[in-house]
Amino acid sequence: MQDIVHNKPVVLVLAGHDPSGGAGIQADIEAIAANGCHAATVITCLTTQNTKVFKKYIPVCPDDFLQQTELILDEIPIGACKIGLIGDVGILDAITTVLLRLKNVPVVVDPVISSGTGKKILPDDLVRSLHDKVLPLATVVTPNSVEARALTGLEDLAAAAHKLLNQGCTAALITGTHEPTAKVINSLYFENIPPVQFAWDRLAGTYHGSGCTLSSAIAAHLALGVEIKQAVMQGQEYTWNTLKHGLRRGEKQYYPDRFYGE
Repeated sequence: MQDIVHNKPVVLVLAGHDPSGGAGIQADIEAIAANGCHAATVITCLTTQNTKVFKKYIPVCPDDFLQQTELILDEIPIGACKIGLIGDVGILDAITTVLLRLKNVPVVVDPVISSGTGKKILPDDLVRSLHDKVLPLATVVTPNSVEARALTGLEDLAAAAHKLLNQGCTAALITGTHEPTAKVINSLYFENIPPVQFAWDRLAGTYHGSGCTLSSAIAAHLALGVEIKQAVMQGQEYTWNTLKHGLRRGEKQYYPDRFYGE
């Protein structure tokens, strides 16, 4: 049998599982595949949720999580890493261990603090640990405006972005879906240069897994060697189209159609 070599970069995904398939690991896999990469996934926690309600999350054992991740890293070259819902402090510490091993690999952090239904998931101590331990190791952090304020304790979004950058991440993309603007304004911040703003037509309805889709698409483009600003632009364009073609699965939120072009 002939070996088949393909050049799809691998994105390592460390995130939670959503049994409805709208968000979490499944959203990550679909978005990464649709953007030309392969997803290697390690689940941080299980969740009990649908598009209407989030009941609870169940963190996995940190030792099991580390063993799974280490076996992947021992064998497979990683082009980028995406981090989603963390679970608890034990998993966060394990993720930090993994990131310290992934030197020179771009890391995208989607700081999932609340569920798509609006329920706050992470306790305050875990939010602080996420800010203090994970963000210094991130290339791009992608909070929505609510998450940016929760992470930093600052109301002004520009000030919040610079506090995130001061933690050590290279870039901060703050999305504006929750802000009262006619169009959705997403702002990309770097140190010492003016922010780049992207305006998108505001779509009707709410969407389950839009943040997962965006962060994973950005990670895929970074794995493909695209520079940060362009990767963020392409990730947003892809995500907006998945929302425009959104599908009704449950009773409340739409699902992004992550294979809308097929």
